[in-house]
Amino acid sequence: MTSAQHAQTLPSPAIEVRYLTVAYRSLVALQSASLTVPWGQVYGLIGTNGSGKSTLFKSVMGILRPQGGTVLINGGRAAIARRRSMISYVPQSEDVDWSFPLSVREVVMMGRYGAQNWLRTPRRKDRLAVGDALEQVGMAAFADRQIGQLSGGQRKRVFVARALAQGASIVLLDEPFTGVDKTSEATISFLLRGLAAEGKTILVSTHDLHSLPGLCDAAALINKTVLVHGTPAEVLKPENLALAFGANPFADHRGAATGGATFVHAPLAG
Repeated sequence: MTSAQHAQTLPSPAIEVRYLTVAYRSLVALQSASLTVPWGQVYGLIGTNGSGKSTLFKSVMGILRPQGGTVLINGGRAAIARRRSMISYVPQSEDVDWSFPLSVREVVMMGRYGAQNWLRTPRRKDRLAVGDALEQVGMAAFADRQIGQLSGGQRKRVFVARALAQGASIVLLDEPFTGVDKTSEATISFLLRGLAAEGKTILVSTHDLHSLPGLCDAAALINKTVLVHGTPAEVLKPENLALAFGANPFADHRGAATGGATFVHAPLAG
């Protein structure tokens, strides 16, 4: 039984955020945000830059200490889940010296550090996990290439492979399609759907509203708090998008469903 299958046998949701408030000094990044993400779904986060998406990711990872509220991963503390390598995270941008002679294989092997001894000596199962992850993202042929020699889309696929090599049950991706080519976008999207089918939970933020219905099972609209959540078609209704974007990005959109997104909060003032 895989870790994701085992987690699905438990009664707790993959991610449960309850009335979360996070502030950076006097600047409130999230206020009383609540969100429940089940197992086996691709769950989308929609919002403008500065809406709190990255803060929510870091809170789910157990990196930030909230001023109020709780974050539970499979019913337990987020920091514990992170230490157990239950969660993997692909940030929007990587703090990497692209001139450093690091191979693609070595970058992906970093995802195995949590499973290795203090010497970080790769074992056979580590090498197999890395090879499998590179195959899944279509980058096996580039394993010995220096990471700095790759395109933006190829680099993103490598960092997704690093997250896969970790073997986590929950994968967080912050704007994975920003600055990538269509091939990489299609490869990553197909992969995420496959991971969800295996029972893993994927939390992904994206600006690409048009691709959301084909990618995600459910979504939430964020603007300093969770405004609305439901199916992508429900969340993408023009009146809901106006809460976060201040205008209707889909003025000519005709595919919105009628009925049922869940309204969580009135938009915050200011």
